[in-house]
Amino acid sequence: MAYRHALNEIRIPTLERIELYERSSGETSDVVQKQLYRVPRAAEAAGEGDQALRPEGTPGVIRAYIDAGLDRSDPEQRFFYSGSMFRYERPQKGRLRQFNQFGVEIFGRADAACDAELIIMIDEFRRALGLDVRFEVNSLGDGNCRPAFRAALLEWGRAHYSELCEDCHQRLERNPLRLLDCKTDAELAKSAPRSLDYLCAPCRTHFAAVERLIGIAGVPCEVNPRLVRGLDYYTRTTFEVTSSAVGAQSAIVAGGRYDGLVEALGGAAIAGTGFAIGVERTALALAPERYGAGGAPDAAIVAIGAGAVDFAIELARELRARGRRVELLSPERGVKALLKRADKLGARYALIVGEDEIRNGVVQVKDLRAGVQTAVARAAVAAAVAGQPD
Repeated sequence: MAYRHALNEIRIPTLERIELYERSSGETSDVVQKQLYRVPRAAEAAGEGDQALRPEGTPGVIRAYIDAGLDRSDPEQRFFYSGSMFRYERPQKGRLRQFNQFGVEIFGRADAACDAELIIMIDEFRRALGLDVRFEVNSLGDGNCRPAFRAALLEWGRAHYSELCEDCHQRLERNPLRLLDCKTDAELAKSAPRSLDYLCAPCRTHFAAVERLIGIAGVPCEVNPRLVRGLDYYTRTTFEVTSSAVGAQSAIVAGGRYDGLVEALGGAAIAGTGFAIGVERTALALAPERYGAGGAPDAAIVAIGAGAVDFAIELARELRARGRRVELLSPERGVKALLKRADKLGARYALIVGEDEIRNGVVQVKDLRAGVQTAVARAAVAAAVAGQPD
């Protein structure tokens, strides 16, 4: 994907100064307030300031972009990065203290086509993996129209103060947009003002162009006028890709436009936009609940007796060479237990091999969904496993 979209790799350090995240993510964001792994400076490093393990990639990429002088010498750049991120929070399904991300950042492009390209890029990723996901997009406006939206949200929040959770009480005066990002008050937020109703003419034109372009590309995207990101730097286009297979932490891809962030971090007034893919959440979205992140095998091989193991190893090798997902089960357990294990894994077929099968040149192929077992010639097993319709 990175090659096809002419992206260049950038590598960013694991440790960055805390001030970088306070200035980029926003002091009111959960990332800064609750989730940073802070690393206090050593006594001999006076004046250097505390550092933090990176909770996200965008600020580090921008810092490197500015340090290299690209914001002034060659501002239009296309980067991708990957690596571990760290956030101090209660671990749960889809939420880890150490997790991995693949991210894309594009600088020097303020046009709607660039936003659309990112969403189309993610759709290509989705299609390649066969993910069942939902695309949502919104516009938060810019410096011209967003203040009116913010004021409307502030007024709404004050009117519903007694109904808001404690976290939203803290957010209300400092950053009322965060009220829309609260999971506790999600139902109440349905009555909040909509960002799309406050867009100025240029922002409406920009968002309409994004919608039109992703429509041309056939991306199944829904407009969610209450979609905001948990980070303070987004402007105009924001988007999320979610999966019901991940659980409460359903977003597997998120991103948007951040046109003022490069300048806020000390660089030139350069436009920027990007996204990050959560690797672990994507793995969860790929797999059935009962099997985990890898996906159910096409076939599980049951070798009966030590003499059948050599045969089973060769059969597994051939099937894998043909692109099938195969698990070779332990030959030290009974047939009944192994068939139960194959069913638990979600395998479509159990391939049963014993001395009689080897002698007769066949494999017992059991369709675990249909409950039908058939003796198949050894040479036809690969076709039998690959050719049956789902």
